[in-house]
Amino acid sequence: MDRSRTPARIRRTSRRRTGLLASLAAALTAAFAGAPPAQAATPPPAAVSCPAELDGKATCYTGQDAHGAYYAIAVPEHWNGSLVVHAHGGPDLGTGSDPARSVDDLARWSVMVKEGYAWAGSSYRRGGYGTRMAAEDTENVRRLFVENFGKPRRTYVHGQSWGGDVAAKVVEVYGRRGGPYDGALLTSGVLGGGSRGYDYRVDLRVVYQYYCHNMPRPTEPQYPLWQGLRADSTLTTAGLRARLQECTGYASAPQERTALQQRNLDDILAVTGVPERTLESHLRFAVFTFRDIVRDRLGGRNPFSDQGVRYSGSHDDKALNAGVERFTADPTALRDLSYDSDLTGKVSIPVLTLHAIDDPTAFVEHEAAYRATLRGAHRDRYLVQTFTHESEHSALSDAEYANSIAALDGWVRTGRKPTPRSITGSCAAFDRTYATGCFYDPDFRPASYASRVRPRPGGLRWPAMTAAQEKRWSRIDGVGIAP
Repeated sequence: MDRSRTPARIRRTSRRRTGLLASLAAALTAAFAGAPPAQAATPPPAAVSCPAELDGKATCYTGQDAHGAYYAIAVPEHWNGSLVVHAHGGPDLGTGSDPARSVDDLARWSVMVKEGYAWAGSSYRRGGYGTRMAAEDTENVRRLFVENFGKPRRTYVHGQSWGGDVAAKVVEVYGRRGGPYDGALLTSGVLGGGSRGYDYRVDLRVVYQYYCHNMPRPTEPQYPLWQGLRADSTLTTAGLRARLQECTGYASAPQERTALQQRNLDDILAVTGVPERTLESHLRFAVFTFRDIVRDRLGGRNPFSDQGVRYSGSHDDKALNAGVERFTADPTALRDLSYDSDLTGKVSIPVLTLHAIDDPTAFVEHEAAYRATLRGAHRDRYLVQTFTHESEHSALSDAEYANSIAALDGWVRTGRKPTPRSITGSCAAFDRTYATGCFYDPDFRPASYASRVRPRPGGLRWPAMTAAQEKRWSRIDGVGIAP
């Protein structure tokens, strides 16, 4: 890191605070008014007030990159010289970049800054699905940081939830040995990739409709369920919740549900394996995000399949399997989704993962898929996975997050690969600061992805997309999902 330049740049940026804040306000006003982002000159980061969690501990900046993606940056008062580049989860479904998202993420991941790391996160240039786009925007904010604050001593990419897939894609596309990234931390990651990682939500979509018959209702225009939702539907999230409640009574106390509601709820949960407390959020994804993927990213083509899947666990499996809607993926749609978000395992830098065993959103078996992917690419030597007895998706212990980034940094600096047990042992020192607990289980190993999510034909082989496939597909004009 060029230490001679960085403090001076920070001081110069601070002196321009008033003018830059005015520029940022104008940019935000234009964004909310629907004006297209400027693509010519990119203003430097504007100094702003930090989130309350970092008050007095860092200098914070926001701005918008050349592609229209808003971002946030924080440089701690006592910077250790290294940078964490954050890839957020979702995907959010707004049309443009959300200026609040990266600021909210900075507040949520302030623990990294408190540990002495500079932090940079992009809101991505638009909402909606697009893993490679989000990976490019993540790389863009890293470059922007370097241009304005100098080259860090070490750079780590951190991905949370869907951002785990994004960060894993960053590792494969930009993370060559000797490249700009030194390591990766993937927390609560959706690591099964796009072509397989949402199969349980495909199952939820068709099983829900079999029992509930209300998305769509018989009196409404019909559409194939792989669309998620009719392209021109005006259904809202509130409307979805009302229909889910109508069918299952999920928001009511058990004694307040009708016998039919209780049976519907029991069957849906038993067949799909979706936890009751996240049933609504999984269904929202299978409705609204599926529509985004199909309608807005794949031109109406279907990337999903449930052919050959045998559903079980209901009060009448025979009737369920005879009556559930069946469909087969369009090969070109499946290819494009796979190219965009499946992982090849082509990893050349240390990768550490952290995952709650009872994660109700990104099931812990995603970690088994990722290990199988790296093992299939003969790169699993670069992977260490840790697991905790927690039941949250994106709100694990701050002591564990601090411990994880420290363990990754130690691995990179010394070349000594940590173990789940050594990482478990080092957490107590961080918990003395954060008092949020250490819940590691160093002996836990997740069962296979297929043990949790019914595999489609050919779905037992990992990686889902090999590096050779990726190379062949990359030569096809227009392959993947457009930014």
